[in-house]
Amino acid sequence: MTATGTAPAPSGGGGRWIQDWDPEDETFWRTTGERIARRNLFFSVLSEHIGFSIWTLWSVLVLFMGPEYGLTPADKFLLTSMVTLVGAVVRVPYTFAVAIFGGRNWTIVSAGLLLLPTVAAFIVMEPGTSFTTFLWVGLLAGIGGGNFASSMTNINAFFPLRQKGWALGLNAGGGNVGVPVIQLIALAIIGAGGGPRVLLGVYIPLIVVAAVLAAVFMDNLATVKNDTGAARDAARDGHTWIMSFLYIGTFGSFIGYSFAFGQVLTTQFGRTPLQAAWLTFIGPLLGSLVRPLGGRLADRYGGARITLWTYVAMAAATAVLIVASLRESPALFVVAFVVLFSLTGLGNGSTYKMIPGIFQAKALAAGLTGEEAARYGRRLSGASMGLIGAVGALGGVGINLAFRQSFLSFGSGTGAFVTFLAFYAVCFAVTWAVYLRRPAALAATEAATETKRQLSYAEV
Repeated sequence: MTATGTAPAPSGGGGRWIQDWDPEDETFWRTTGERIARRNLFFSVLSEHIGFSIWTLWSVLVLFMGPEYGLTPADKFLLTSMVTLVGAVVRVPYTFAVAIFGGRNWTIVSAGLLLLPTVAAFIVMEPGTSFTTFLWVGLLAGIGGGNFASSMTNINAFFPLRQKGWALGLNAGGGNVGVPVIQLIALAIIGAGGGPRVLLGVYIPLIVVAAVLAAVFMDNLATVKNDTGAARDAARDGHTWIMSFLYIGTFGSFIGYSFAFGQVLTTQFGRTPLQAAWLTFIGPLLGSLVRPLGGRLADRYGGARITLWTYVAMAAATAVLIVASLRESPALFVVAFVVLFSLTGLGNGSTYKMIPGIFQAKALAAGLTGEEAARYGRRLSGASMGLIGAVGALGGVGINLAFRQSFLSFGSGTGAFVTFLAFYAVCFAVTWAVYLRRPAALAATEAATETKRQLSYAEV
């Protein structure tokens, strides 16, 4: 497909391909590009949504696993930690996959791969199965976390810079909603007296539907294909790793708390699985829904400024959680946790808006203009998003391991929350020091020098 119709696939390729794509051209965007971009966004969100549900599947399954399964709270935290770890690691190759196979093609494959962990869990989910077996099957569910990286990299290339905050926020938020949706479905099943295999049976046909719809309605961008060197260039840029650190604080918190919230309620506050399920979906739901708002606010007021104040609010909410944990007040605990979840979603949207803005600013500071600057920004921001998403998701591993150690050492999650509070303070300091404190002229000079170095390397 070209900007206005169908065209032959690139040499060696197949399927639906868009050869020319210039979303920064307002005429092209208004007449052709926006319609195509929104269609791809919708079906990308669907696949990513189910991917998030499968990734966080075990945060729900552990609620079904009563004493007859023979697992301790420490075993369950270890299990969810390892699932989170795999989801973080696979985000790196999933980012490369878009450039190698095309966004549409990889969405089909990545959606189909979700059948592996779902069918495997359906087979082994019964008392008497060993912890080792549960662990290996749980690791398979981690591939659902990779869908986020490939989806964000793909959608980033479809939209103009002026709409990236909204588009990326909607794409990620729609995917994040997969967490509370699977928790709500589990709540209904538990409430009806059903077992975990009923939940798994719901998702198997949905996975097939998502893969088929991606094949029918999505497109590949030829301008993105085979640019695997972009990931190498992004990895050499210091801002990729600074933003990765900040994303640990926002998305790492979101995904880590999504896995841990129900376990904390059942372990520390003695709630039953049904009681926990009534509460656990609220935080991820609000955190997912507010993510596009974080992108919108960042579009208007600047990503760094919104991110900075989000960390202030996250630290305040964590301080309240510490108080609630020490006083053993479940009501205050749940309210503060839900607020914290919402703030992580806001920060997710604002941090991801910062990424294309950073690389666009570097391109302009280096003397690039027009489409050349936009192309540089899309290339580096798209590649860096996968790496940032992977590192950020590792924060979820840290959160679950911190809870595990806190319960082993103190019998509650208080120690973990103290650690999280300190980390948010560091994130605040880094955001202020790197993106808000320095004079604009100095920042622009440094950006220009680094960008020219990268461009020279690319030419060589």
